[in-house]
Amino acid sequence: MTYVSTWLTYILEEWTGVEYHCLYYISFILWVLSIIIFAPLLIFISTSCFLNLLLHIYKRKNGLDEDFSNKSWDNGRFLVASILSMCGKLWHGYELHGMEKIPEGPGLIVYYHGAIPVDYCNFVCNLYIQTGRLCYSIVDHFFSRLPGIELLFNLLPTVHSGRDESVEILKKGNLLGVSPGGGREAFFSDENYNLLWGNRKGFAQVAIDAKVPIIPLFTQNIREGYRTFGKIGLFRWFYEHSRLLLIPGYGGFPVKLRAYVGDPIPYDPNITATELVEKTKVALEMLRDRHQKLPGSILRALLERFDKPQKED
Repeated sequence: MTYVSTWLTYILEEWTGVEYHCLYYISFILWVLSIIIFAPLLIFISTSCFLNLLLHIYKRKNGLDEDFSNKSWDNGRFLVASILSMCGKLWHGYELHGMEKIPEGPGLIVYYHGAIPVDYCNFVCNLYIQTGRLCYSIVDHFFSRLPGIELLFNLLPTVHSGRDESVEILKKGNLLGVSPGGGREAFFSDENYNLLWGNRKGFAQVAIDAKVPIIPLFTQNIREGYRTFGKIGLFRWFYEHSRLLLIPGYGGFPVKLRAYVGDPIPYDPNITATELVEKTKVALEMLRDRHQKLPGSILRALLERFDKPQKED
C-alpha cells in the first residue's frame, strides 16, 4: 500500500507541482476510494476463478469429461454450492424462507436484480444443497465471455440463447431463474427497490409457452449490501449506448440478507403475456413491501445482523 501511495504521489507531484505532503494524503484517499469502488467486482471475479480452479483440479483428479449431467460431477457441484453458501452465511447471515412454495415440477423463478446478485447465487446453492435440484439461470452474454469461469457456469448451469432454449429447459421439468430487469435494474434501481422492467415480457411468454407457474423471489437488503453510481447521468448514458456491464459500484457491506419465495402464479391458458407481466410485477412488489423497509438503509441493514433469525413463514 505504501509503495502504491508513494508512486501515485510522485506522479501527481510531477503533473501538478503541489507539495508532497498534500499530495500524499490526496493519493491515499484516492487509493482507498478505488479499493472501495472496485472491491465487489474484484471479489466476485477472484472467487469465481478460485472455484473454477478447484473444479479443474476435481475434473483432472477424477478423469471427468464435459458431460456435466454425469453423476460423477455431483460431489464437485456440492462442494462449490457449499462454499458459496457458507460465504453467504458468514458474511450476510443469509436466510432463505418459503422453500416449500417451490413446486416439485418445473417453474420460472422471477427475482429482483441487486447490483451484484449474490442473493440469487445463494438461493441457487441453498436450493441444491437442501433439495438436490438444479436451477438454470438466464445470464447476460457478457458473463459467458469472461475467461476462467467456464466450468463454474456449466456446473451451476446458465442460459444465454434466449426464448426457445428457456422453454425447452422448462419442458424438461427444470427450474429456471430470470430477472426481467437485468443490468438496467442492477445498475439504476436504488434504495426504493423500483422494478425497472421496461417493456420486457419475454419471460412471461416463456412461462406461457412452457405451461409452467411463475415463482417470485425477493431478497431483503440486497440493495444495501451492494450499490452502484447509477444515479450519475454519464453512467446511464454510457450503459444505454454500449450495453456494457461496466458501471462502477461500491459496497460488500455485511448486511443481513433474507430471501423470500412468494406464492406461485399458476399457469393460465387464457392470460396474455402482458397481463402475466403485470401480475408478476404486483406479486414481486407485494413481497418487497412486506419484507423491505423503504427506503433501504445501510445502517439499519447492518444492525439487522443482530436480530434473531426469523421463523419460516
